[in-house]
Parts: sequence; structure tokens; C-alpha cells
Amino acid sequence: QVQLVESGGGLVQAGGSLRLSCTASERTFTRLGMGWFRQAPKKERELVAHIQWRTGEAFYVDSVRGRFIISRDNATNTAYLQMNSLKPEDTAVYYCAARRYSGLYRFPELYDSWGQGTQVTVSS
Repeated sequence: QVQLVESGGGLVQAGGSLRLSCTASERTFTRLGMGWFRQAPKKERELVAHIQWRTGEAFYVDSVRGRFIISRDNATNTAYLQMNSLKPEDTAVYYCAARRYSGLYRFPELYDSWGQGTQVTVSS
């Protein structure tokens, strides 16, 4: 497994922005990509965005497309999630995860390393 350390969560008003960071403890060339998931109270964990490590190709779910931007810095083994125009429904614990296996990005079973989670709270 790869150790992942997250930072950047917090409390923000609706319409505001936050940037999450996820730094891996080692080079991530053995992983296919990085995903950002979120889990709100009493809801299942869901994929928010994914980025391919090698190509930088990004994927977003419909609810965040146009508001969130995922990026990565291969030199520092860090992935970012820039969250703009935040809404109260974006409130959740956000997790980064390193994808080891091929398949549909939204399946958590494809990821073998997870960050500790960071709380994002958006007030109305």
C-alpha cells in the first residue's frame, strides 16, 4: 500500500472555495490513478473525481463537473482537488485513494490505499 496524507478541509460559506491536497509517501507509478471520494452522514461513499497519473486525464461526476478541478503533480506525488462554487450538499468527509486496478473509477474496490479523510463543511 501507499501512504496517503490529506489536508485542506474546513468550513466555508456557500459559493466559496477550498483546495484539498493528497500526498503519497512514495512514487505512484505503480498506481493507475487517484480518486477523490466523499461520504456524507448516512450516505454511501461516492466518487467525486479521478485523474490518471500518467496522462492527467480527468473524470468528474455530474454533480461537481464545472465546479471542481482535479490535478496532480508527479514530481511531488501530490493530487489536488480544487472545489469552487461550493454548495451545502457538498458537505462530507473527503478521501483520496490510489487506484491499483483497472475498471470503472467509481468502484472503491479498485483502490488499495486511502487517505485519513478530511471534513468539508459548507454553510448556507
